[in-house]
Amino acid sequence: MSAPVRAYIGLGANLGEAACSVENAIARLAAKAGLALVARSQLYRTPAWGVIEQPDFINAVACVDTTLSANDLLYLLLDIERDAGRDRAAERRWGPRALDLDLLLYGDRRIDAPGLRVPHPHLHERAFVLVPLAEIAPRLVLDGHGPIAALLDRMATGDIEALR
Repeated sequence: MSAPVRAYIGLGANLGEAACSVENAIARLAAKAGLALVARSQLYRTPAWGVIEQPDFINAVACVDTTLSANDLLYLLLDIERDAGRDRAAERRWGPRALDLDLLLYGDRRIDAPGLRVPHPHLHERAFVLVPLAEIAPRLVLDGHGPIAALLDRMATGDIEALR
């Protein structure tokens, strides 16, 4: 068996019971063989990004140690999305979604393959991911972009609300 890899997963939803969808996805990750949930952020309400005429999102980040390959982890994330009612083929880019799971980081690996780019190519630009990521990994440094805290200092985060 290979040594576990630390991975970070972004979670978001804005259709139906979005907070429940995100919590259920985190529970599924925690229960999966080959994954150990190390940390998870609280839930955050964030304004829609891209297509802004849609409901606010509920976002979170989970940190896992996994023995799954990056591709197998991606397939698991896609299965969880499908089970939550997501149909990627029928939705518009940056539109509303029942559940969105993104593999943000997979150890220190760089992967550029069809359907899988790690680190996530827009991670450093998105406050809705960086805020929950900074909560659980405040000292994390994004290769080529610097510390998360410095990235957050350069972007607006005032419209992101932690849910208690």
